[in-house]
Amino acid sequence: MKTPSPQQTAPASLEQLMERANALAGYNLGELGTLAGIGIPSHLRKEKGWMGMLLETLLGAQAGSKPEPDFPALGVELKTLPIDRNGKPLESTFVAVAPAEGWQGVTWESSHVRHKLACVLWIPILAERQLPPADRVIATPFLWRPSIAQEQALQKDWEELVELLALGRFNEISAYKGQHLQLRPKAANGTVKVMAINEDGDKVAVQPKGFYLRSSFTRQLLRDRFDLA
Repeated sequence: MKTPSPQQTAPASLEQLMERANALAGYNLGELGTLAGIGIPSHLRKEKGWMGMLLETLLGAQAGSKPEPDFPALGVELKTLPIDRNGKPLESTFVAVAPAEGWQGVTWESSHVRHKLACVLWIPILAERQLPPADRVIATPFLWRPSIAQEQALQKDWEELVELLALGRFNEISAYKGQHLQLRPKAANGTVKVMAINEDGDKVAVQPKGFYLRSSFTRQLLRDRFDLA
């Protein structure tokens, strides 16, 4: 197995991407941070994107913050998946920003959510709360494309949630809506607001939202991939 190293170029194929990803398995983030020449924070409270940035550096991701998959030429999105020692996801997974306005003419087929989830490289990370970032360990990566049934279920959730956004029914939005996909606040803190038009035509201040995959959904992905109980 090759020793991981920062990649200056994007992977040329899925095979090369998976070779790079599999080379990370078994390393802790402290070791990988040292190999990549990236400082290792003592906690992630103010650096939540650090794990993703580290892996992007090691894998040669090129998209950055653009609204496209992390590996555009391959159509592959990179997602970290913090898990406990029993393989249970510790949190929901951010997919895409959910603007409060501008949904006219947007369909599931043309949505950022569908594009982001068309093909995902999942990198599970043993990341229990008591483990400092340096001691968190990369588990076995895997590539996932949604089945027909999974995509239909995600589309159903997306359409129901987008209807609330498009109609300005912001008071009805909560993290409890959506079986697999949910809307949750996406901002540095709860004081951040954006202006939008509600269902009565009034301008109101609302929290920025993002689409997230529920941990129950990613738990099932792990069960299917690794035959977990």
